[in-house]
Amino acid sequence: MNMSSANVTVVIEYRDSLTKAVTKNVIVVVLSISLNYIHAGLIHTFRKHQVFYMNPRYILFFHLVVNDMIQMTLTVILFIISYTLYKINVSMCCVFLLLALFATENTPLNLACMAVECYIAICMPLRHVQICTIRRTLILIGLIWITSMLSVLPDLFISLATEPLDFFNSRVFCLRETAFPNPHIIKKRDITYITYLVVVWLVIFYTYFRILFTAKAASKDAKKARNTIVLHGFQLLLCMATYAEPLLRTALLQWFPKTFSDSLFACYIIIHILPRAISPIIYGVRDKTFRKYLKRYLLCKVSTQ
Repeated sequence: MNMSSANVTVVIEYRDSLTKAVTKNVIVVVLSISLNYIHAGLIHTFRKHQVFYMNPRYILFFHLVVNDMIQMTLTVILFIISYTLYKINVSMCCVFLLLALFATENTPLNLACMAVECYIAICMPLRHVQICTIRRTLILIGLIWITSMLSVLPDLFISLATEPLDFFNSRVFCLRETAFPNPHIIKKRDITYITYLVVVWLVIFYTYFRILFTAKAASKDAKKARNTIVLHGFQLLLCMATYAEPLLRTALLQWFPKTFSDSLFACYIIIHILPRAISPIIYGVRDKTFRKYLKRYLLCKVSTQ
């Protein structure tokens, strides 16, 4: 049995009861609406104050928040579809998956770029203004999207070249393995994810330890930057769990066969929802400048009500 048919068989066998399905969907929808509301507040705060437009750190953060909103919205839509429509047209599935994969693979690259910017600000403060310009930051964001597209689009091209035209008019349970079933895609994905994992973690470790040595000089900004890198690392760890998700699904089926659907739901929350809750903590709560303007926005909203 190939990977795609195995996944569909597992999904059919471990369907939830109506009560459990409704409960899970309500939890996911409430969490996504709550987080997107918080993200919308962060975006509104960024847009209303020019001080953030001139700072590469906040521009990268703005991109991360928008990217998180796209990723979470698309994965929640796919989650709801899996319970309501169950199977959808392959072409529509491909569109949802490609957009979700772009946003998913953008996140670790964006976090790595933010860690590098933090490192330059602390370890090379005199050169920070020269290196981290607005123009270079926007180019960097463009490169992040290009890198993700170069990683994901070959899945579509390989499927178009190897699958019959009727396949794209058929209906499937929307998974990456069912929409892009060619086994070469699985191998390419594994190689890409391992490369991402190694490169991004090297960046995180390098920047953390360089900032750690600088922090020994008792610089308050350096210590704060070090803690920010730690949070980035934790967020990145959760995001990187996406790369191990196929292996994790197989392991969960072997370890917890009786509660497999519940285990998958817990993984979905931890891998796809929880990392999106960390961004507001890093900059919405911990960053003094952003917190000051965010408080004004929230206080104004409360007073108008």
